[in-house]
Amino acid sequence: MPPRPAASQLGVTREPPEELPVPKNYLEAAVEIAQEAGKILIEELSRPLDLAYKGDEVDLVTQADKRSERFIVERLTKYFPDHAIAAEEGTGHESASASEFRWHVDPLDGTTNFAHGYPCFCVSIALAQRDALLAAAVFNPFYNELFTAARGQGAAFNGKKIHVSKNATLSTSLLCTGFPVRNRKASPNLQYYGDFTQHSHGVRRDGSAALDLASVAAGRFDGFWEFGLQKWDTAAGVLLIEEAGGKVSDFAGNPYQLGGPVILATNGLIHEEMRAMALEISRRSREGARQ
Repeated sequence: MPPRPAASQLGVTREPPEELPVPKNYLEAAVEIAQEAGKILIEELSRPLDLAYKGDEVDLVTQADKRSERFIVERLTKYFPDHAIAAEEGTGHESASASEFRWHVDPLDGTTNFAHGYPCFCVSIALAQRDALLAAAVFNPFYNELFTAARGQGAAFNGKKIHVSKNATLSTSLLCTGFPVRNRKASPNLQYYGDFTQHSHGVRRDGSAALDLASVAAGRFDGFWEFGLQKWDTAAGVLLIEEAGGKVSDFAGNPYQLGGPVILATNGLIHEEMRAMALEISRRSREGARQ
């Protein structure tokens, strides 16, 4: 893990524009922008659905995704014009900037839920300096639930400090996972889902990786795994879990790299038990494929 910057390094020294004061620090900016973007999602939720598809009839994008991302990118650019922005719907300017600071933005995580009126969706915003995550905000505007974290300063839920659960055994744990919207038949996760379900109190599938990770940080879930997630899906949630005392890795036990092929995130206490089971499932799958 990269060294933690001092709290003073999280502050913003840029001169504010006259009409829009710059927040005092990166986390304050992430929170303000996530909450304003959340208002856009709630506005769009009450309107007739404007739906499009990204390649097939499963991977959805809505007007809410686009409006939320446009606002977030514009506001981040106004506050931090030199920072890179990686945003899901492609309106960021990630490659155009040589900055070591990069914002990872999911303007609407849980688009399918949103499109069906299922209130499990959020705005997810995180800032990284090179490989070190500095600040994170995950906001579910339907329930007004705000999860926040700043490196070295802990994690919070609606302003109150949170910590991962103290459940020490997989058999008494509640887990969560997700399934891809693209190439679903190629996903190996059904086998993992079945095995983990049989060896735990259950596995939930809520359709928002950012909220799943935030829920691990808050102790609602004890563990999470998923395949093929993008950087903007996990950046905020990873910092939340780390600052709440949890652990994040790949199945081999190596530190999780944003955008890596698989993520395992837990309260730390069941991490090795989950990891061992995941490796065993993987081994059986390989043997079955050779037969």
